[in-house]
Amino acid sequence: MVSDSHGTRLPGAYLSAGTSSFSDFLATAAPGLLPGAGGLTGPGSAALAADVRHGTTIVAVAFADGVVMAGDRRATAGSMIAQRDIEKVIRSDEFSCVAIAGAAGIGLDHVRLFQVELEHYEKLEGRALSLEGKANRLASMVRGNLGAAMQGFVMVPLFAGYDEDTGTGRIFSYDVTGGRYEEHRFYSIGSGSVFARGALKKLYTDGMPAADAILACMQALYDAADDDSATAGPDMTRRIFPVIATVTADGYRRLSDAESGEYADAVVSERMRAPDGPRAQLRQAATPNG
Repeated sequence: MVSDSHGTRLPGAYLSAGTSSFSDFLATAAPGLLPGAGGLTGPGSAALAADVRHGTTIVAVAFADGVVMAGDRRATAGSMIAQRDIEKVIRSDEFSCVAIAGAAGIGLDHVRLFQVELEHYEKLEGRALSLEGKANRLASMVRGNLGAAMQGFVMVPLFAGYDEDTGTGRIFSYDVTGGRYEEHRFYSIGSGSVFARGALKKLYTDGMPAADAILACMQALYDAADDDSATAGPDMTRRIFPVIATVTADGYRRLSDAESGEYADAVVSERMRAPDGPRAQLRQAATPNG
């Protein structure tokens, strides 16, 4: 124990050199404060996991000037709708954002710790981590949740940001073991991800402008909600719409509810005329004589 200037006795971890990782410091100084620490495992954990609130579908799309990420607002607990307005797309720092699917409480705790992790590094090192470095830091945090994941408390993030070195938007996905994978063009996670990715395959074009990328994300979330009961579509009566954020050279920007509502209104109006959504054009294959 060491005393500070006020005579308060502090653990040695507070005054040791340590590393630039706040998670490493927390693991030494107060491990019980780490996400998922303490009491998640045990004989009743499987039953408990079934009642934990879960976040669902997230999509991310790279566009001409950066990346857009969007998430529906529903959280489920078993077969019940537990929350209609949860926010799963969150600013991690000026040039990146992160979203979670799976156990919502653990996931949101990881997001908050990740935000502090990036701020802590910048304060100690005098510069921000590279986008690649941020993705790697998040991977190590996901790996730290493996014990809880094996008990049914699975949490996986989707990370995206603007790479100042390359001038492009980049997307990173993860598995429960902390495996980190760079995704190209677009990606989706969560229970409705297979339907959202199917929609994006038909809607995505390289170098599309931000407005088209946002609209493609809204269409993809609508298709996910059409086939996945855990994914919410736009709630037109309550005016609850997906959270949509862009990250460009100008930084992170969350669209206002009014802006998100305009995109939702456009998609819903179109679906009234064509319930299955926009169709990709089929071009006739060239023939030997053509």
